[in-house]
Amino acid sequence: MSTAVSSRSLRALARLLAYPDAALRAHLPELRSVMADEAALHRRRRDEICALIDALGRQDPIDVEAAYVDLFDRGRATSLHLFEHVHGDSRDRGPAMIDLARTYEQAGLYLAPGEFPDYLPTAIEFASMQDAVTARAFIGEMMHILQAIFSALLARQSAYASLLGALIELSGGRAERVPVATDPSLDESWAE
Repeated sequence: MSTAVSSRSLRALARLLAYPDAALRAHLPELRSVMADEAALHRRRRDEICALIDALGRQDPIDVEAAYVDLFDRGRATSLHLFEHVHGDSRDRGPAMIDLARTYEQAGLYLAPGEFPDYLPTAIEFASMQDAVTARAFIGEMMHILQAIFSALLARQSAYASLLGALIELSGGRAERVPVATDPSLDESWAE
């Protein structure tokens, strides 16, 4: 077992963290093969990820998509938009996104219209295009955010936590629970 950064594993993890549409579900067997065959992760983590892939393929597509939206789009604690965790709704978020998009463009990754550079699957896709040292350092810069999302997913007993755990481990960290701020209720959010 090697915990070296693997571009194949990073690409598979990026894809598995994205919205589980029909295109993703069509590639689940390939993604499962990558995660099962590659020794970049501990066997236990690979088994967890393969179990998630199997569940995504087995469940009703509407239920899978609704569960994803409920998990990742309804609160800050599990948001896959990195700058949501750093800047929230502040004015600092826009310039940070512009800087990150420029970083991608300098490396040859151009975002499609409407794509946000701080979306975790996009950031991991970018990391997968880098050499191992650069990829590890890039992911390492987000370690505190990844740990927070990992912990929030564990608190919700979500199988998606295995994907965040894998990212943390591939970047040389140790996936462990950290204190997570609770999301305000919808009523509290609207009151602001």
